Amino acid sequence: MTERLVVVGGDAAGMTAASQARRRLDAQQLRITVFERGAFTSYSACGIPYWTGGVVAERDQLIARTPEQHRARGMDLHTATEVVELDLMGRRVRTRDRQSGAQQWTEYDHLVLATGAEPVRPALPGFDAPGVHTVHTLPDGQALRDALARTGPGPDPRAVVVGGGYIGIEMVEALLLRGYRVTLVHRTPEPMPGLDPELGELVRRGLEKLGVEVVPGAEAVEVLTGPDGRARGVRSTVGEHPGELVVLGLGVRPRTELARAAGLALGVHGGLRTDERMRVLDASGARVPGVWAGGDCVEVRHLLSGQHQHVALGTHANKHGLVIGANLAGEALAFPGVVGTAVTKVGDLEIARTGLNEREAAAAGLSWVAARAESTTRAGYYPGTAPVTVKLLAEPGTGRLLGAQLVGGPGAAKRVDAVAVALGARLTVTQLLFQDLGYAPPFSPVWDPVLAAARALLGRLGPLG
Repeated sequence: MTERLVVVGGDAAGMTAASQARRRLDAQQLRITVFERGAFTSYSACGIPYWTGGVVAERDQLIARTPEQHRARGMDLHTATEVVELDLMGRRVRTRDRQSGAQQWTEYDHLVLATGAEPVRPALPGFDAPGVHTVHTLPDGQALRDALARTGPGPDPRAVVVGGGYIGIEMVEALLLRGYRVTLVHRTPEPMPGLDPELGELVRRGLEKLGVEVVPGAEAVEVLTGPDGRARGVRSTVGEHPGELVVLGLGVRPRTELARAAGLALGVHGGLRTDERMRVLDASGARVPGVWAGGDCVEVRHLLSGQHQHVALGTHANKHGLVIGANLAGEALAFPGVVGTAVTKVGDLEIARTGLNEREAAAAGLSWVAARAESTTRAGYYPGTAPVTVKLLAEPGTGRLLGAQLVGGPGAAKRVDAVAVALGARLTVTQLLFQDLGYAPPFSPVWDPVLAAARALLGRLGPLG
């Protein structure tokens, strides 16, 4: 008997799930139908700032697999088709063709919800005006590139970025590369709120060295518009900030309205809750028959705090899809959770974090001891070395690692991976200190910066039980 799989969403989680299932089950065993509301499938949203800034030359370089390529692999894939209703009792979905308006029902045995996330756009005056951009989808990126071509270069092109997190920082770099004078408006005391303030201060100093006007502690309350209705700047709680382009980097939220309307339970962050095999759970914690979910529409468990979070990253989405596809094919694969690893850059300044920062540790009810090490990315005498600051957190008494933050020059950020592995393995500071990390002068000082921070932290922890 042929089973029917319906996938809602044609990007990372959805198409990885479909592809993984197709590798194991042929069309006689599993009929796969995919509904994607946009025109593109399987593309790197994380690459959009670099395409916008001109580092990536062509849009299609961000596309891993086109709709035509998916169809050639035996999938019934419908683009520009939106799922507008879930009938969980009847195991069917109602779709609407976004061009013709035609609607129809499609039945399923298994349903994968991979509806992704949507950028936060406050319902404030002017935030929907022409010239205000988000960078979440390929059409968003194209719209911003078109606007850059229309407004720039000019004698003094200006742009305002609202939000000092990962998206905001990456868009600051993209606009600098396009020749704009950039103002960064953010409501926290320092940019990059995922870092503790003293590390965020290093990011602010790096931005200012690049010529960015950083406006901290400022809540954007209005996008100012000119006589033509187009954006001409931002008004915040501390003043007005001129710019003919406004880019919003205020984060994303799970796109789960469809699931909510169908009666599915949502977590505290608005995302779907699943078990380790990515099967959707109801409010009581029981599995909803035949329904799976992955990607930016779900909440995931943080392995250190034990709390559920919304973490919108393509790395997790692809892993969710892998787990779903394998389980649909009868295997038993689990997604254990996350430790919160993330990296980015602006100019030559690299930024990374994993695990918990001090605020998050306190929210999780954990005690911690922290230490910092100032080091270099290579041996101090080797050409091209750059400074790097590493901060580590650990639990007193046990010495269990809780988190790491790094800010430094080229070669700094990916050092966070060693700590991410250590966190996943529940290593102590002592165990991290004696890991056999690679050393040669072109790559590291004799004490790698991560190990130097571990050494400093061990000295502050005192006797361990």
